[in-house]
Amino acid sequence: MGLFQVSHITEVIGQSEMKSAIAEVAQTYGIENWGAGYFSINSQGHLIARPSLGDPRFVDIKRIVDDLLARKVKLPILLRFPQIFASQVKMMNYSFRQAMKEFDYRGNHLAVFPMKVNQRRQVIEAYLEEATKYNYGLEAGSKSELCAAISLDQSPDSLLVCNGFKDDSFIDLAYLGKQAGKNVVIVIEKLNELGRVIEKTAETGIRPMLGVRVRLYTRGSGRWEKSGGEQSKFGLTTTELLQAIKILREAGMIDMLRVLHFHIGSQITQIKRVKAGVKEAARVYSKIHKMGIDVDHLNVGGGAGVDYDGSKTSFESSANYSLQEFANDVIYTIKSVCQEENVPEPNVITESGRVLVAYHAMLITNIIDEIETVQGIQNMPQTDEKTPVVTEMQDLYRSMNSKNFLEYYHDALEHKDELFTLFDLGFISLEERAKGEILFWEICDKANNFAKLSQLKSEEFDDLRKLLSAKYLCNFSVFRSVPDHWAIDQLFPIIPIHKLNETPTDTATLVDITCDSDGVVDRFVDLHDVKEVLEVHDLKNHEPYYLALMLVGAYQEVMGNFHNLFGTTNEAHIVISDQGDYHISRVIPGSMVGDMLSFAEYRKESLREGFGTLLTRQIRKGKLTEEQAARISAEYESHFTGYTYLDNNEV
Repeated sequence: MGLFQVSHITEVIGQSEMKSAIAEVAQTYGIENWGAGYFSINSQGHLIARPSLGDPRFVDIKRIVDDLLARKVKLPILLRFPQIFASQVKMMNYSFRQAMKEFDYRGNHLAVFPMKVNQRRQVIEAYLEEATKYNYGLEAGSKSELCAAISLDQSPDSLLVCNGFKDDSFIDLAYLGKQAGKNVVIVIEKLNELGRVIEKTAETGIRPMLGVRVRLYTRGSGRWEKSGGEQSKFGLTTTELLQAIKILREAGMIDMLRVLHFHIGSQITQIKRVKAGVKEAARVYSKIHKMGIDVDHLNVGGGAGVDYDGSKTSFESSANYSLQEFANDVIYTIKSVCQEENVPEPNVITESGRVLVAYHAMLITNIIDEIETVQGIQNMPQTDEKTPVVTEMQDLYRSMNSKNFLEYYHDALEHKDELFTLFDLGFISLEERAKGEILFWEICDKANNFAKLSQLKSEEFDDLRKLLSAKYLCNFSVFRSVPDHWAIDQLFPIIPIHKLNETPTDTATLVDITCDSDGVVDRFVDLHDVKEVLEVHDLKNHEPYYLALMLVGAYQEVMGNFHNLFGTTNEAHIVISDQGDYHISRVIPGSMVGDMLSFAEYRKESLREGFGTLLTRQIRKGKLTEEQAARISAEYESHFTGYTYLDNNEV
């Protein structure tokens, strides 16, 4: 066999082993399950993103991060991919068109994007750029959102749906939107809102479309199921619905009632709940239509779920259906009821926002340091003391093997309690306590390794593995960037953006840089369970290690708070062009220290004055010269323009 043949065979074997390693790592992080076809791993072991499903183009996330760091854009960075957002909008349209074609549905589909899901102007503009092609519009649930919405250029045939409780000012704004040419739909949430609508219509002669939100008996499923059903805070009861119809008839404005609206919850996990809600609402629509009222739109609300953990189940962070199945069941159910009732099929309005926007954003953060539980024998203090309990723990550590590890582990637990009792009573020194602590954790680590080799299935060793896992200190705030993880245990996929061709050898939980014990990520996606630790790579030689918190495009930015006055992160918009190539279309700076001080009502002028007063006192005491005070003052003010996150990014 020639040298070339041997070299070629070796190369083929190497490539095969590399592919196998990448496939194994991909399974570890579940990327093929939750990635929805947008995310994968390239041959270099780097995370990649595609602009749409099945698109041959892709971009290397590590390359983007390196590029941004070279441009002095600091971590953490929120990466947005507007093309992924557009792809989800396109998929929504395709799913409903396919469903309507399959079931010969005669109405139209008019989606609206709820601004509450992500009000950022750049996000809304990216949505409208694609949505205009399908006559998709917007939904506003507050006066602030409505002020923004009526200024935006949307398709003339799209809708602007006004939800939420309304005062006179809110209703007046909606009429301004109608005068500006918008197809405004004012959804009546409470009966007393009708009075101002009737009065305003009589004053101006302007007749916007009206909708009524109906309080259904059906409830959704998952965390937000209480937002539907009989106890929902929104919607009119059957009696109130009939009363609203009577009021509009008497006012001669019944023709304005065009939309029946309902909503049974966000992130609905079970498709059967969707079908049940749509069926009940379609029945109400049919009965209203038979009363001689030309209602021609049925708003089925939002709720289409995102499969955050990739399990395709009814688990709270998942959904047991696809977007196509959602569309099929909505359209088929409405058509079936309308056929039974012999009424025309209405135009269908959807308000699903999470499923459109979640995938398009990821947060990239760097690991600052590792907080280790196991310190290592080499770090044990050297003393001349011979404390019996410490000596016994040394013997346990040296003598542990695959046959006695369980017994010795239990002995170590007893010795640990004895160690702290003796210290509390003053019988051992601080150095001996430190030796005992190190020995205890080394014994635990050794026992855990033997348990893995023996494939021991034990709850106590499951708990031990979590205790032994490192804590990776991450440069971000849970409360700012993934508040739903903290508040409602929402799972978000988390994956390194590089080293994915290497099997991760360690496990860790993630802690943020806030001064709060709740600033921890200790629940991770898994196909069959919820993992309490994340598989990670060893931090070697202080090399940069980057993690991506995925699918954070829905609600996280708008729900995030300013705990510890950590502000918004730097943001970059990425457009994927040819294979492997990209364009950074926009970089939006995150919050500076001065921005957050202003947010908390600390005016820069007052801060300068207060700090200047302190320096003047030091000058009078002879502890500073005028020159030193001026230098210190300038240095103090320079921090106003600093990023609120830790500035130890490595390029």
